[in-house]
Amino acid sequence: SRWPHAWSTSKKSNVPYVIFERAAAVKPLGAGMSVGPSLLPLFEQLGIYDEFLAIGKYGTHTFNYNESLESYPPIDYSPVEEFAGYGQYIVARPKLYDLILRQLPAHKINFGHRVLNISKKEDKVTIHLANNSTFEGDIIVGADGAYSAVRQRMYEQLRVKGTLSKSDQGELPFSCTCLVDQTKVLDPEEYQIVKGPLCQFRSVFGDEQPFTTRDFSVPFGEGKNTLGHIYDLTPKEQLSKVMLEEKVFKAWHSGRIVLLGDACHKLNPAGGHGAVTAMHDAIALANLLYAMPATTSLEVAKIFEEYRKERYPAVMESFKNSQQMSMIADKGIVGSIVFYLIHNMLSWLWRLVVICK
Repeated sequence: SRWPHAWSTSKKSNVPYVIFERAAAVKPLGAGMSVGPSLLPLFEQLGIYDEFLAIGKYGTHTFNYNESLESYPPIDYSPVEEFAGYGQYIVARPKLYDLILRQLPAHKINFGHRVLNISKKEDKVTIHLANNSTFEGDIIVGADGAYSAVRQRMYEQLRVKGTLSKSDQGELPFSCTCLVDQTKVLDPEEYQIVKGPLCQFRSVFGDEQPFTTRDFSVPFGEGKNTLGHIYDLTPKEQLSKVMLEEKVFKAWHSGRIVLLGDACHKLNPAGGHGAVTAMHDAIALANLLYAMPATTSLEVAKIFEEYRKERYPAVMESFKNSQQMSMIADKGIVGSIVFYLIHNMLSWLWRLVVICK
């Protein structure tokens, strides 16, 4: 989630940039991503829309089941396309990363470069890397994830000044852990779900009965319909454990350092807003950098504060929405109410919600 946002920030704004990536190479990790009207216009502007359609799969519904595989009313989100003009797609995260990586000139991204420290002057900022090299620039954009090294260095400096808020000094609140991966290409005869033209987004809500994970039933697979069968078709070297934290930090910038994406707001994935909000951060920052008249400290501080003022309210809305969506799995009364409303919303009411949004 680091370099895609840096690339989209500078691609159309002609802002000179260099990307430093801690990993030695891009690993094909992650599961699927939902991409729709909130990002597809950006992909058109960046010239990758048609390529994206070739790797994404169009979908219109989400199908949910209980542990006995009894289905709930499907969630129909086709009205979104009716009003927004773009459909909803599911794409493998590694394929989307590969698409974006191919747009980057090879000399612009430096793999295996880990940031250790950041030093600032009046008119420049310098990063100090683990390989003992240093690089100087006008600004640093920390788009390096929930445990951002850039944020940590920035917060250390703010703590020394006594200006770091109490909430920003706290740890990321931890809710749960999930495993993400993708299977190998499925045999369409054994898993006929993959034959259809539409993406089948299916979820199973457990009843907290004492089943092992391998015996847990899934609503597809002719005779091979347990998680155990799916695990056996999954490359173990690509399996990754994701910590599900939720927090919106208050300090997004200091001096010539600014944060973006998970580095300043980590959202619950239940809402599907994580990558979307990060890309929107990049758009807002790119627009402001493009219009910045000079790179003086005063202008940089002004631009960074405008960026936070523009994005913070939208991020908080996404944060709250993601929390509400995560309540679907809650076994209490609130979770039951949210679950019922989502699965039984009348078509005309759904359209009213879309119009109001």
